[in-house]
Amino acid sequence: MVPTSAPQARAIDIDRPCAARIHNAFLGGSHNFGIDRTFAEQLENELPGITETYRESRAFLHRTVEHLITLGVRQFVDFGSGTPTIGHIHEIAVRYTRDFRVLYSDNEPLTVAFSRDLLARQPTAEIVEADCRRPEAVLDSPQAAELIDLTQPIAFVFSSVLHFIADHDDPAGLMAHYRDHIPAGSYLVISHLTDHYDPEPARVLADRYANTADPVHVRSTAHIDGFFGDFEILAPGTGRLPDWRPEPGQRSCQQKYHLLHGGVARKP
Repeated sequence: MVPTSAPQARAIDIDRPCAARIHNAFLGGSHNFGIDRTFAEQLENELPGITETYRESRAFLHRTVEHLITLGVRQFVDFGSGTPTIGHIHEIAVRYTRDFRVLYSDNEPLTVAFSRDLLARQPTAEIVEADCRRPEAVLDSPQAAELIDLTQPIAFVFSSVLHFIADHDDPAGLMAHYRDHIPAGSYLVISHLTDHYDPEPARVLADRYANTADPVHVRSTAHIDGFFGDFEILAPGTGRLPDWRPEPGQRSCQQKYHLLHGGVARKP
């Protein structure tokens, strides 16, 4: 078990914006509340164009899943998934194969409730209410036992979630634990907030999230790369998300701010 300050269960909080619902609001989804939409609108007013950063986070997830499917990956665990809609993993995978399984996890009770409703007719995708700071709560869950075979190659997805884990919860140790618990031939997908490319907008973003239910923790690119451990980084390496296997015609210059750093790695 990994030491953590994470509670066994998170209380419902509708008085403050929360990360999952904010992200959904930025993507134009309906699984959020007025307080989340107001936060998104105010942040967009303060950092015009920031909405594209959230959209690129989802686009990066889309491209990584597509690529991993072509490499033969058929099972995924998405930690801190938020509401699995608007082009999430199971919606991407089904375009290429019916032989896939996705376990989503999130610790926000309302997000999980929304997600269970959305996934009710999805036999190959489920969500577990669990905090990724408690690996056993995700990987030893009944949902995991039903869907996932941890003796076979798998992709662990940490898409814009690790920056919500404080240093006192030892994200490096947590990721080492996860790396140790997947077999050879498995993959890690990571994207994370950084101040390496655009320091001032990153500072503003962190300041605003400090007043939400989910404060963020900005880290250096070197720190983020360390979460991959000794795994083999896939081409084109780690870097700004729009630069990772961009779609034809896509240009990084479409992004006003470059606040997310990430990549994909394989366990030898």
